[in-house]
Amino acid sequence: MTTEEQPTGGDPAVRDRHNPVMLRRCLDMLAPALAEPGATVVDCTLGLGGHSEALLGTFPAARLIALDRDQEALRLAGERLAPYADRATLVHAVYDELPDVLDRLGVQRVQGVLFDLGVSSMQLDEPERGFAYAQDAPLDMRMDQTRGRSAADVLNTYPPGELVRLLRVYGEEKQARRIVEAVVRERAERPLTSSARLVELIRDALPQAAKRTGGNPAKRTFQALRIEVNGELESLERAVPAAVGALAVGGRIAVLSYQSLEDRLVKRVLTAGATSTAPPGLPVVPEQYQPRLKLLTRGAELPTEDEIAENRRAAPARLRGAERIREEHTT
Repeated sequence: MTTEEQPTGGDPAVRDRHNPVMLRRCLDMLAPALAEPGATVVDCTLGLGGHSEALLGTFPAARLIALDRDQEALRLAGERLAPYADRATLVHAVYDELPDVLDRLGVQRVQGVLFDLGVSSMQLDEPERGFAYAQDAPLDMRMDQTRGRSAADVLNTYPPGELVRLLRVYGEEKQARRIVEAVVRERAERPLTSSARLVELIRDALPQAAKRTGGNPAKRTFQALRIEVNGELESLERAVPAAVGALAVGGRIAVLSYQSLEDRLVKRVLTAGATSTAPPGLPVVPEQYQPRLKLLTRGAELPTEDEIAENRRAAPARLRGAERIREEHTT
């Protein structure tokens, strides 16, 4: 195994910290493309390595390339995947950097790609990362803590109108203006640095009716800040087409999304690839207009009650998949 963070020893607790979402269905979806010797599968969201470990264990002839922007995740996953050192390459990268990663590794086409989007179990479970609204922590939320602005930077420096837009678009928060007004009043007196204080401001800003629906009232604001801090949707908008482009004919992609913004983006890319681009009325559709993907799911597959009981974080998951059925047409 090669990685920018070499494993430093085994940690039996790592496996217990990550119960992969909808694991069996992801494996079954990718299986037809990974059975042959020499197959390469890319885990674009390594996290603590649960999906990657299962891929390596289930497909003993496959090679794994795994990406993550979080260096601590790379270190811990490296320990977990140490038994597969000869078949795994771990790379410190964001998933939209996939073409550059494959180019550096001399890989032209891959047989499988997996995305498990959103925040990882490790990031949620470590209070100091600031992702969880249920625990007080510094307002950080960076998946890669070596670079970029934090959630506190966003809250304390963005113009009010931009904050309202972020909460409405990325958090689908109907009370965005009320929340931002509270944030602006607070930051005029002192910088906002604590997740607990942000949760308190949100609770105080919302009308009573809004507090009684949709779970924790801070959930949507925290989601919006996390997406902005990590550029998640912009990266995903580049990453999914890049992953489709990296697939060999017969290769498969599986994507787990956890909120509607991600799922709509994934649906748009996969559906477009599975749709003919021929002008209407052609009696015979030339090859260059024919679909390059075949959808593997009818809509988005949802977790079963058993899958949610096994891992409560599976509840909002949506799984979509597609198979590459032809190469790009070149003229």
